[in-house]
Parts: sequence; C-alpha cells; structure tokens
Amino acid sequence: MTDRLRRIREILKEKDLDGLMLTGGVSRFYATGLKTSAGIALFTPGENLFITDFRYIEAARTKLAGLFTVEQSSIERKAYAIVRDRLPRARRIGIEADVLTLRSAEGWKKAFADAGNKSVKLISAEDGLRALRAVKDGAEIAAMAEAQRIAEKALCEVLPLLRPGLTERAVCAELIYRLLRNGAEKVSFDPIVASGPNGSKPHAELTDRILERGDFVTIDFGCVYQGYCSDMTRTVAIGEATGEMRAVYNIVLEAKAAGIAAAKAGVVGKEIDAAARKVIADAGYGDLFGHGFGHGLGLEVHEPPNANPSEENPLPAGAVISAEPGIYLPGRFGVRVEDVIVLTETGHINLMNAPEELLVV
Repeated sequence: MTDRLRRIREILKEKDLDGLMLTGGVSRFYATGLKTSAGIALFTPGENLFITDFRYIEAARTKLAGLFTVEQSSIERKAYAIVRDRLPRARRIGIEADVLTLRSAEGWKKAFADAGNKSVKLISAEDGLRALRAVKDGAEIAAMAEAQRIAEKALCEVLPLLRPGLTERAVCAELIYRLLRNGAEKVSFDPIVASGPNGSKPHAELTDRILERGDFVTIDFGCVYQGYCSDMTRTVAIGEATGEMRAVYNIVLEAKAAGIAAAKAGVVGKEIDAAARKVIADAGYGDLFGHGFGHGLGLEVHEPPNANPSEENPLPAGAVISAEPGIYLPGRFGVRVEDVIVLTETGHINLMNAPEELLVV
C-alpha cells in the first residue's frame, strides 16, 4: 500500500497540482483498501487525508492509521469545507473528470470562491490514475486469480443442470447462487445466458426462453473477490452440435489462441486484436465478429487498457486483459469463448483453468 500511495502522490508533481481528490468509489478503494459509499481521499504535498462520514469513520481510523489523517464530515462541517480549509490558496486541484459531476464541480468551485479563492482550477487527473491501475501488482493478480477460481467452480456446478426445458433465467439464477456460495462478494456484471438464436446477440438480454436440444448456450459471467473482478465465457451445446456449429466453435478457439499468442507487454492493443481477427476473417466470418478481442479488467470489469481495433498504445507489463473473440450468426446462434491473461515482458500468463474444448451436455 505504501508504494501505491507513493505512486499516486507522484501525480501531484507530474501535473503541478496543489491537491488530488479521489471521489469515486473505485479510486478510493484503490488508494485506501476501504469499501465505502461516501468519502474523499485527498493527497496534498504534505499530507494524505481521508474524509468520510459517521458510517465509516471507525473503520477508516482503524485501517488507515499511519497512512492517512482521517477526518469526519458532517452536516455542520461538510467535506467541501474540510478540503477548502486544507488548501485555502490552491491553484490547481486534480479530480477524476469521468466521476465528478458538473453539479459537484460547481459546488467545489463555489466553496473556494466563498472563502475568497476564485482562481482555483479543477484539473483532470484520471489518466494518471488509469495508468497506475493498468499495472497490477502481485496481490491484485492473486485476488483476480481467486475470483477466477470461484467463477470456474460455479460453472462446474451449473453445467450438470443444463438440459432442455430449463430457462435462461433459471440458469442465471443458479449461477449467481453458486458464485455467492463459493465465496464471491458479488457478481462483476449481470451474467449473460444466451441460448439458441439469442446467442447471436453478443450482449443478449436475459429471457425466459426455454433451452432446446441442439442449442448453443453462451454463458458470460464473473464475480468479485477482495474488490477484483473475474470474467469468463464458455459456449456449450445442449444434447448435440451440428458440423457447422463445431466448425464455427473451432474457428473461435483458433482466433483466441492467435490473439493470446500475440499478447505480451509492449505490443500495441490493436495488433493483438488483429491477430485474432485475421483468423476469423480468413475463415469467411469477418463481418460476424463486431467487437474487440479484449478489454482490461481489475477493480472494474471494463477498464483500460484494451486489445481492440482502436487501441493505439502498447500494453504494459502487469496489464490484465480478456481474450474473447466471437462469431455471431444472426437469428441462428453465436459462439464466444473467453479467457483472461496477464501480460509479461516475455509473453503472458493465462488465469483460466477451465477447459476450452466444446462441451456437449
């Protein structure tokens, strides 16, 4: 944690800031390890300050002792006033521009103006935070690996239940129950259970469609463990799979393998995507793969960096990305198979243990 705080504090110098305010729940957790629905982590040249209300004050004082000064906000003394009094002559305060609302930004400026400081500027600093979060340390990767183990165990328990007559909604309910029973804090996103023709929609809405013999069923889900996300997709067949279904499935597996083989630190994200996309295009399905090869994940299930056609930046060592090509035949079926990999200087580490071969249940 001390190294993480040091790296966050370096943003002050990099952007010539008098203070850096983290107001989003994800960034607060990243900086403090505390899960709170309210609070501000404020970094100044001379202090780390955590401000929260009565609900979390005891936990904050216990967990952050020696790392942060902790102050309690209240109706009588709001967080605006605490920050303003710490930085009465601030020129530039870093904020998370993608988190702070326009109304809140106006409130901060008014608080400073009321105290005679009308020149303070709120400076976007989330790019620096994203760069820090993109590189996972050993503890973060361990938490994500455990989240993956929980997800895989849940899927293993659900697969024997799949049969004609069960609805997509029932499958989803069983999956969520087993994720929580096996140690997940919560789901990392609403699971996707897409059967038969619904599978041609990459992010299909959950329905009461009944599974039928001969269906492909795409199951895309994940969970949170110690604040960190897992994400996986497997496509299984109910009862039987046609030759076409098996052929499409194998093309997706080949594309996934090609993208993963191209993935290592220093490679531009779009080049990883292109390696997988070429396999699908060469097989004649290029127009039916309309999303990116992968996205970053960590404290959020979608966060930078990405491995998609628009990612122009080299990916850093320690980045964790999904590997999830797919082929979607409108109104018929879809196939997506997803792993999660950690990029290293020499290649990658696959966090997935679940088999990738086509399973017919």
